Amino acid sequence: MFQRSIPSRALALPALAALLLLTATSARSGTAQAHLPLATVADAPLSGRTTRWDYASLDPASHRLYLAHLGDSVVAVFDTQTRKVVADVPRVSRVHGVLFVPELGRVYASATGTNEVVAIDPATLKITARVPAGDYPDGMAYAPAVHKLYVSDEHGGTDTVIDVRTNTRVATIPLGGEVGNTQYDPVSKHIYANVQTRGQLVEIDPVTDKVVGRMDLPGAQGNHGLYIDPASQLAFIACEDNDKLLVVDLAHKRVLSTFDVARDPDVLAYDRGLGWLYVAGESGEVSLFRVQGRTVGPVATAMLGPNAHVVAVDEATHLAYFPLASVAGKPVLRITKPRR
Repeated sequence: MFQRSIPSRALALPALAALLLLTATSARSGTAQAHLPLATVADAPLSGRTTRWDYASLDPASHRLYLAHLGDSVVAVFDTQTRKVVADVPRVSRVHGVLFVPELGRVYASATGTNEVVAIDPATLKITARVPAGDYPDGMAYAPAVHKLYVSDEHGGTDTVIDVRTNTRVATIPLGGEVGNTQYDPVSKHIYANVQTRGQLVEIDPVTDKVVGRMDLPGAQGNHGLYIDPASQLAFIACEDNDKLLVVDLAHKRVLSTFDVARDPDVLAYDRGLGWLYVAGESGEVSLFRVQGRTVGPVATAMLGPNAHVVAVDEATHLAYFPLASVAGKPVLRITKPRR
């Protein structure tokens, strides 16, 4: 994401539904104004200085959360069982994006300071490859059928394409404007990317590495954050310049609804088991939405913690993880669970 200038068991469904109904009734101007239905489980210590954190990516099988510590230029590796940092992978300059790819058993991180993408071996926690990317590499997505990684070159206005079998750059796709987040849709097997200076969602065919569609997004200003739910074929788009969430029907290429969200929204995460969509804001606010099929409604928007613009969710435990740069003068990982 562009630095302007992200053990509890499931709730009983009846209790959860009642809670969501109660909080949703206070909706105003498209989003509910209420306390978040979240309880803080822990503020686990993080390593390093009180500098900016960026993307996070979870490997639930190994209970590891990979965190981009942008200000320290390291990828922090956090054990979600012991709730401790087990390692810092250094020399990832101004790291923004981080993505664990389960099909490969590999971690990728975008080193914006050196305009490259690094590959990390989770077994040794060593960097195994460095690949040139475009200008200001940021978010990443993986297309498994073609063994390619797609990297948002935010300032360069392109997506860099990396063949993960050889860790080499094989294509650069011009998108015509500043690029926000990039995501993979396993239904269409296409890549989608926000072009945030044009208010568009661009569709790429990974087989040809060509742009095959451009969708205008009415009401979008700075459409940066992106999450795709394959089951509903909905795309959720966070617009950082006007504090909006757009819900997009990918099948029919249209915006279904628009909501007010946390100020300066950035990273999105989705707990499919609960149907909870998190929108984390640079302001420290978080917006929570309930998704039922193709129906989306606000639950609450409230302060979560200072600069809580990054979130990752474990769908098995329903725990949510928010790296915070400074709480009482120290970096912490705020861990939350749904309130009963």
